[in-house]
Amino acid sequence: MEDCKKRTWAEIDLSAIEDNVRAMTAKLPAGCRFLGVVKADAYGHGAVPVTKRLEKCGCGYLAVACIDEAEELRKAGTELPILILGATAAEYAEALSNLDATQALGDLATARAYDKSRNKTGKKLKVHIKLETGMGRLGFDVKNRDVSNAVEAVQLPNLQPEGVFTHFAVSDEPSREGCEADTRRQFKAFMDATSEIERRANIKFDIRHCTNSGAMINYPETYLDMVRPGIALYGLYPAKEQGGIALRPAMSLRSRIAAVTDHAAGDSIGYGCTFTAKRPSRFAVIPVGYADGLHRALSNKLEFLIHGKRCPQVGRICMDMCMVDVTGAPDVKAGDVATIFGADGKETISVNELAEKAGTISYELLCAVSPRVPRVYVG
Repeated sequence: MEDCKKRTWAEIDLSAIEDNVRAMTAKLPAGCRFLGVVKADAYGHGAVPVTKRLEKCGCGYLAVACIDEAEELRKAGTELPILILGATAAEYAEALSNLDATQALGDLATARAYDKSRNKTGKKLKVHIKLETGMGRLGFDVKNRDVSNAVEAVQLPNLQPEGVFTHFAVSDEPSREGCEADTRRQFKAFMDATSEIERRANIKFDIRHCTNSGAMINYPETYLDMVRPGIALYGLYPAKEQGGIALRPAMSLRSRIAAVTDHAAGDSIGYGCTFTAKRPSRFAVIPVGYADGLHRALSNKLEFLIHGKRCPQVGRICMDMCMVDVTGAPDVKAGDVATIFGADGKETISVNELAEKAGTISYELLCAVSPRVPRVYVG
């Protein structure tokens, strides 16, 4: 583990993820399953280690974005059901069945192609029908209650329609004008269309699901048969509302000071000379940059925690390093730990704070932590 801490590393607290699962499942009605979204390498936390912990704490389903991510989890030994949320070409239908993966299905042409491919193997492909209710992405468009294409899809003989789902666009912002009405409109469209499909096709979906992190916090009436929180699983709220659910961030990003340099008033720092020292100053050179996932857009905007104190970053963030003003912390030396986000003593810098300063969202900053940054697992 110490070898991983020679430069820059991400600490992943798996006990925080387990606590987050418990905090959310405590709100669920009896029989409601919990799906853990582990796409994008578990939002940068490491899909395989996170999945292994989810298996131990009662998670009933997993979701990934593509077939490659499903394959990685199967090779790692997980036996949990896996839902592939993204589109998969029909030529991979046999591979999907061999992986025992469930495929999201949102259009009739693909459904027919899957059905034709199944004829060659004799196996049924398990699918969850995706309904487009207002997100504007994938799915059978049922906003006008036309479910005919979805009905034909679920009746194809070589498909097994286990579930049906939709995705909310603004469930994380109920206080913003119009957002609560939009979410409730989506939910009604989903429920109406689901009932109509079941009636016309004479089937009953085993799993209805539409609860993302925002709905997990704000709309308990949407829990239905399964919930599928994403960012909340990793301890971050999608917006200001917390809904009485106590979450703990699972990732901290840290680095180790490479050098401490002294400068005179008037010295410029970094590319473009965007920062000039106004006084005799000491700067720590820290080996973390935009190639590690620290956005260049944060240059001259963020602070690092060093010895439990906030120290301002100065100059442009480079590919592999950046500079931090430690003039007010004279005992800082090479080898000391600097925290980009996470806790140091009594002080904490949230990834949400960095996201706001960068003009983005926490999801992006977590996913941006690059593969060259080793993950160190604790908890």
